[in-house]
Amino acid sequence: MVICGDDGLAHRLAVELDAVCGEAVTVVLPSRRDGRGAEIAALHRDPHSPIELLVAPHPDEQTLRSAGVQRAAALALTYGDDQVNMTAALLARSLNPSIRLVIRMFNRERGHHLERLLDRAAEATGGNGDDPRPDMSTTVLSDADTAVPELVAAAAVGHGHTLQVEGKVFRGVVRAAGSPPRSADLTTLAVLSGSHQDDPASEDSPETPGEEGTQLLPDTRTAYHRQFTHGRLMLEEVTHHHAPEPPARERHGLAGWLRARLAHLPWRVFLSREVIAVYGVLAATVLVLAAATALFAHEHPWWKNVYLPLLDIFTMGDPATDEAVARRVLQLIAGFVGLAVLPLVVAATMNATEAFRTASVSNAPADDLADHIVVVGLGKIGTRVLAQLCTTDHRVVAVERDPHARGVALARQLGVPLLLEDAGAPGVLDHARIRHSRSVLVLTHDDGENLDIVMAARETNPGVRVVMRLYDDDFAATVQRTLRASYPDAPTRSRSVSALAAPSFAAAMMGRHVLGVMPVERGSLLFTVVDVAGHPELEGRSVHEAFREHEWRVLAVGSATAHPTSSSPDTLAGIRLHRPGLDWRPPHGRVLRAGDRVVLATTRRGLDILMTGVQPHPVDRRG
Repeated sequence: MVICGDDGLAHRLAVELDAVCGEAVTVVLPSRRDGRGAEIAALHRDPHSPIELLVAPHPDEQTLRSAGVQRAAALALTYGDDQVNMTAALLARSLNPSIRLVIRMFNRERGHHLERLLDRAAEATGGNGDDPRPDMSTTVLSDADTAVPELVAAAAVGHGHTLQVEGKVFRGVVRAAGSPPRSADLTTLAVLSGSHQDDPASEDSPETPGEEGTQLLPDTRTAYHRQFTHGRLMLEEVTHHHAPEPPARERHGLAGWLRARLAHLPWRVFLSREVIAVYGVLAATVLVLAAATALFAHEHPWWKNVYLPLLDIFTMGDPATDEAVARRVLQLIAGFVGLAVLPLVVAATMNATEAFRTASVSNAPADDLADHIVVVGLGKIGTRVLAQLCTTDHRVVAVERDPHARGVALARQLGVPLLLEDAGAPGVLDHARIRHSRSVLVLTHDDGENLDIVMAARETNPGVRVVMRLYDDDFAATVQRTLRASYPDAPTRSRSVSALAAPSFAAAMMGRHVLGVMPVERGSLLFTVVDVAGHPELEGRSVHEAFREHEWRVLAVGSATAHPTSSSPDTLAGIRLHRPGLDWRPPHGRVLRAGDRVVLATTRRGLDILMTGVQPHPVDRRG
C-alpha cells in the first residue's frame, strides 16, 4: 500500500496500517527532516516494520512509479491541497487501473465528481456498471467530516460521539454505574474500565477484554452484571435534530431582513466619549459666537445669529468687509476657532466611522447571552463544526481574525454572533462572553496558538469545558493530562484530527465502507456497512447468532441496492443505504439473507476477521 501526503494524517495512517493492520506500506513525504518525516524514518529503521519512506516534493508520475503504484493494492492521497490529490489520483488510475484509491478532499461536490469519473474509468477496464470490483473502487473522504462529530460531541455534551446515518443522528453516551437503561438506548457498545468509567475517551486503558479493562461489544449477560459496578457506553438515538434557522431575509422578506440588519448595527459607537466631547466643544463654541453676534452685531432675525457663526467656522461665508466692525471681528474669531476645532471634528468622525465599519462586519453577542459554545477558528474544521452545531439547539459565538476565512460567510448566513478579532488579544474572549459560556472549541491551525487561547480561557473561566484541535497526537495527550492536572474539576478534551481520521482512511484502503469511528478509552469502534452476501459469519444466521462478542454486533438491517452514483444524498463513504430506511431495532430472531445490507459496530480486529476470515496475528502498537 502507498500513502502520499504532507502532514500528520500521512504519518497516522502509516502507523495505523502498519501496527494495526500489519500491511506493507510505502510513504511518500516532501521531506525526511520535518517532524513527520523523522518519525516515519524512525519506523523505517525498525527491522520489524514494513514501512518504506520515499522523499519527493510532488506526487508526479515519476514519484508514483518509484513508490510502486503499478503493483500496489491501494493508494491514499492525503495532501492538504485538493488539486494536488485530484491530479495524483488521475495519474495513479492511468498507471494502475485496478488500484483502490482513497482520496482526501475538502470540497464535497468536487469529490463526488472525481469519484464518479474514476469509478467509470475502473468499470471500463474490467468492472461492470452495477458492481465495480472492490479493488478498483474510489473512496473520497474528508478528515474534517470524520473528526467534526467527535469535536462537536465533546463540546456539546462533554463526552459521547456522534454518528449520522440516513438523516438520523446517533450518539455514544456514558451511563453511570447502576443507572437503569433508557428507552432511547439502542445497544451497549462497551463496558468501561473500572478506573475510567465516566469518560470513554479519557486516558489509557486496556482495549482487550479483561476483569477491569474495557470490554468492547460485550454480550448481554456481561453488560447486565457489570452495569451495577462499571460505566457503560450506550448508542443512543438523538430524537431532536433541528435544521439551521434560515436568515431573517428568507423568513421575513427583504424589508424584514433590512430592519433586522439595521437593528443590529453598532450605532452606539457614534456616542463614544471622544465624539461627544468634540461635538460638545463645537456646539458650545457656536452658542458663544451666536450670543456675541446677537449682542454686538445686532443681526436679525434670530436664526442669523446661529447661521452666520456656523458659516464662519466652516469658512463657507462671504467676507464681512462691508459690515460693522463687531461683525468683522467675530468673523475672524470664528475662523480661528474653526482652524482649531475642525481637525478634531474630522478625526473623531473618521475614528467613529472606522469603528462603526469594523463593528458592522462583526456581530457581537447580546449582553445577556449565556450557556453558549464559543468556536475559535473558522477554517476547514471550524466551518464544519459551526455548520453541525447550528443544526442543534446550542447557541454559538464564533471568533475568527481573518475576514476572508472559509466560515465567515457561513456565520453571517446563519446569523451566528461573529467577532473578527484575534482570540489571543486581551479582552476578545470577554467580548465572546467566555465567562458565561458552557464550552469553548479552539480550532485554529496552530497548535501553540490553540494552547495559548485555551490557557487564557481557563484563566477567565476556570470551569469552562475546553475542546481543542491539535495536529500532533502525542502533544494532544500531553496537553490534556497537564490541563486536567491543573484544573481537575474542569473538563478538558484535546483531539488530534489526524488521529481521529486515520482509522477511516485505513479501513477505506482495505476496501471497507466506514460510516464513523468512535474512540473508546484506548481502543475504538468502527461503524461499517456490509453486504450480507458472501459472509458466512452473517448470511443465514439470525441477528442474535451473527453477534460475535468483543468483535462485532449488528446494529441495523436494510436491503442491498445497486451501486449508485456518489452524488446521491443517501451515499455514505461511496455506498448508498436503502430506502425508506434501516431497521435500527431488528428482532434477535431476524434471519439475515443474501439481499440484506447491515450496519455493524465492530473492532478493527473484528473487521479483519469478518472480511478475510482470518484472525490477524497480534502486533505491537506504536503511538
